[in-house]
Amino acid sequence: MELNKARSAYLASQIEINKNNPRVLFSVISKLTKSQAGTEPQIPAIHTSNDFMDFFDSKTENIRDKIKQINSTSSLSSGVADLEQNPVTEVRLEVFNPLPQLELEKIISSSNSTTCTLDAVPTKLLKQVLPDIIKPLLMIVNSSLTLGHVPKAFKTAVIKPLIKKPNLDPTVLSNYRPISNLPFISKILEKAVAQQLCSYLQRNQIYEKFQSGFRPHHSTETALVKITNDLLTAADQGCASLLVLLDLSAAFDTIDHTILLERLENMVGVTGTALAWFKSYLTDRYQFVRLNDMSSSYTKVRYGIPKGSILGPLLFTLYMLPLGKVIRKHDVNFHCYADDTQLFISAKPDDRVRLKKIEDCVKDVKSWMSHNFLLLNSDKTEVLLLGPKAARNKLSDLMLNLADFSATPGSAAKNLGVIIDSDLAFDKHISNVTRTAFLHLRNIAKLRNALSLHDAEKLVHAFITSRLDYCNALLSGCSGSNLNKLQLVQNAAARVLTKTRKFEHISPVLSALHWLPVKFCIDYKILLLTYKALHGLAPEYLQDLISCYEPPRLLRSQGAGLLVVPKIQRSSAGGRAFSYKAPQLWNNLPEYVRDSDTVSIFKSRLKTYLFSLAFGN
Repeated sequence: MELNKARSAYLASQIEINKNNPRVLFSVISKLTKSQAGTEPQIPAIHTSNDFMDFFDSKTENIRDKIKQINSTSSLSSGVADLEQNPVTEVRLEVFNPLPQLELEKIISSSNSTTCTLDAVPTKLLKQVLPDIIKPLLMIVNSSLTLGHVPKAFKTAVIKPLIKKPNLDPTVLSNYRPISNLPFISKILEKAVAQQLCSYLQRNQIYEKFQSGFRPHHSTETALVKITNDLLTAADQGCASLLVLLDLSAAFDTIDHTILLERLENMVGVTGTALAWFKSYLTDRYQFVRLNDMSSSYTKVRYGIPKGSILGPLLFTLYMLPLGKVIRKHDVNFHCYADDTQLFISAKPDDRVRLKKIEDCVKDVKSWMSHNFLLLNSDKTEVLLLGPKAARNKLSDLMLNLADFSATPGSAAKNLGVIIDSDLAFDKHISNVTRTAFLHLRNIAKLRNALSLHDAEKLVHAFITSRLDYCNALLSGCSGSNLNKLQLVQNAAARVLTKTRKFEHISPVLSALHWLPVKFCIDYKILLLTYKALHGLAPEYLQDLISCYEPPRLLRSQGAGLLVVPKIQRSSAGGRAFSYKAPQLWNNLPEYVRDSDTVSIFKSRLKTYLFSLAFGN
């Protein structure tokens, strides 16, 4: 009895500590259930911290040398080079404003309680004594902002080697990526700068419209909704589409600091003390690897921006600003998420000339990237041919020459965590989700008797619900058999959580848990995105997909908040597009739901309404 209590207490503590870190949580659960799948591999003792440090440094140097060789044999076309000279804005960000004390307290309190080896005190302790030390912290942060100087202690990073995938060989150094752990106060300083920089970028519309990485109201889901919508709309018109997923080699590690600073000054408009702050931030940075309580030698960071930093992803998106102009020159559609770049073009199957435009586009993109010290990885770049089967059959012999390599379109590829197939039916994606979810569910079931309902529910939401909900707005209109697979996962999760027997009805259980069935969860996500798009809380590219209905004469529908439902062909493709599905679902909502004043009120009313449809109460 006491042993069971101790085990339950241990599980509860581990779940609470790692509730926001599914990777660590899954590793803990796998060890407890003696499951090898997904267990975090241990770094072999044969590798020392210096081995990793030497490998990471040499990898970056080798990529840079390879890029220099490419640049020595090719030149940037004048048309592409001219695009980099045009500033995005005429306004300037000259200074960073000092933070009020309450703002700094808010930033520190809302930050994750992660602790780095370089921290003088654990972050949890720092937060506990914050009222006593807030004034010296405020002086440090504000002095840095007003003087345009970053303290040397804030520019040293501890590198943690992280295996790219659990199933990779842990003895091979190339299977690891470097993740920077920075002092907590340096992250607070970066967050203060990031907030002011983001506000400036948003206020002056400097962001690339089709860059969804690390931006407010943007996500992988909004990016994929836009791309899938365009591909489905093209398929509805009988067009075939080519989708090229570009992959970069260690993109964050090879960024040139001189180019980045020039871009901040000339394109973004960062000058004066603000620019001096970024110069100080990028210079005299050092890093070392710590492994098994042993530290490697310190090495100077001459290129790149630290992974794991607050500013790193934002600076990368600004570094990539000219890329949009390079792609638009070829009349090719695109979308970016950080260093993931997707190019796509649609045309009738007989118009191969238009489809071939993507070849010249990739050639210019590769040239621009190499001149900006980014290396396009041809081995991992993937091409898909999508659209109606009849259109694809006419292009079965299509071969593309993308820069320096030939490519034959494949039938499926993983894109931002979602497996896209040629039919856009998401069969492989749904099969992968169900397989992975059941694996997690089996592990949870082994521990269920040792868990309270509250702790078990945390695990279910972390491992099952999160997978069912991820990018589920793409699944509207999928076949009933596919949606049933996902519903079986949800049903099984509910049974494990509530210890319901196999042959008992599941609807009362879902109702008691207040879980919407999968189909209604998909509708909920689409309608939530629609509400946000109508109220300026979604990306501009989603706002462009819907338009308010204005009757030709005075009717009762005037001012009812209805949307225009676009016309589609008889094929099912257009009926699955967001631009069609969203207005159709929105117009069927009761007016009191559509007229909600805030997102929270809308969520509550919408869930109640869908709950009544799902369970009839």
